[in-house]
Amino acid sequence: MAISRKVREQMNSSSWIRRMFEQGIELRKIHGPENVFDLSLGNPLLEPPAEFKAELTRIIAEVSAGTHRYMPNGGFPDVRAKVAEVLAEESGVAFTGAEIIMTVGAAGAINTILRSILDQGDEVVLIAPYFAEYVFYAEHQTGVSKIATCDENWLPNIKSLKATIGPKTRAVIINSPNNPTGVVYPKSSIRAVAAAIQRAEQKYGTEIYLVSDEPYRKLIYSDAPYPFIYEHHPRSIVATSHSKDMGLAGERIGYIAVNPRDPGKTDLLDALNFSLRTLGFVNAPALMQRAVAGIQRATVDIDIYRKKRDRLYGTLTKIGYECVRPDGAFYLFPKSPIPDDIEFVALLQKELVLVVPGVGFGTSGFFRASYSVDDWVIEGAIEGFKKAFDQINS
Repeated sequence: MAISRKVREQMNSSSWIRRMFEQGIELRKIHGPENVFDLSLGNPLLEPPAEFKAELTRIIAEVSAGTHRYMPNGGFPDVRAKVAEVLAEESGVAFTGAEIIMTVGAAGAINTILRSILDQGDEVVLIAPYFAEYVFYAEHQTGVSKIATCDENWLPNIKSLKATIGPKTRAVIINSPNNPTGVVYPKSSIRAVAAAIQRAEQKYGTEIYLVSDEPYRKLIYSDAPYPFIYEHHPRSIVATSHSKDMGLAGERIGYIAVNPRDPGKTDLLDALNFSLRTLGFVNAPALMQRAVAGIQRATVDIDIYRKKRDRLYGTLTKIGYECVRPDGAFYLFPKSPIPDDIEFVALLQKELVLVVPGVGFGTSGFFRASYSVDDWVIEGAIEGFKKAFDQINS
């Protein structure tokens, strides 16, 4: 079949999340959808907040000319200004609309960023466990992934990071709250990551970007303020979306925020606009830009996710599973009761419980369970988790 060799290789090593999704379809056909407990997907459960629906209704009723036409590739200037206003309020950094580029979700944002900063063979450092698609994003934009590790609390292992950054490193990607662990990196970790980057820049005479992927930034269950990256490294860029905080995953709307302190921001912003256009995104969806502009402070009901976390985490740890308690996102990343996480996931599947093996996130010996599901799915899965654990320990 006449397809790219590279794409064929990528398809063969493709996401474990997708594999579990497909297996779930087959299990539902055999056992009925009500008997299959699928915790494999990170699909936002909650509907968008009421503010979104009201704003969308208002926009659709408008008769202003040009609402659905092309705009500057970076997005409507008034939309970018509104996003910048709220981001400045939340982060304490003096953003203007000039540093904001509206994108087709966070994935579109990351691809646009990597396209803008990578030359052939440049390296992108990922910190395992990581969102598996990062590897493909880097490859698509002619880059190479290098993997650093975390410590036992799922915080960046700075010694490993220092050893992984090299003369060809162009970017370090972090993700907090993290997918798959749900862990929020504290300010001390962000500071340490930035310091490692800056030491490497001095050592190699290079410029390295700290790229923070933040679609879960507003899904946090503690009262601690979110540790923004901007103060720690001038060459820092955020990629984010409203897929999770507003439940708009299918609408593909997000943005890039470039640190106003970046000395090379003018060239970078020009490159981002060019890459956004020539990658084929052209611009973020016009209707969605308008819809989210005035509701940047709105979120889904985070307390619903918190209660689901507490139920699943509390029950699994009571059964005997080892797991770091997550403070954000909507995932648990427990340790597999046996070393082979793929084997254990298969065992759970026999109990009609679907999760994703940790190897799919670059970290074997663990598995990811999403609690962005209906309560009946969590309750039904608990019995399967117990049976599988008891079977191993009997």
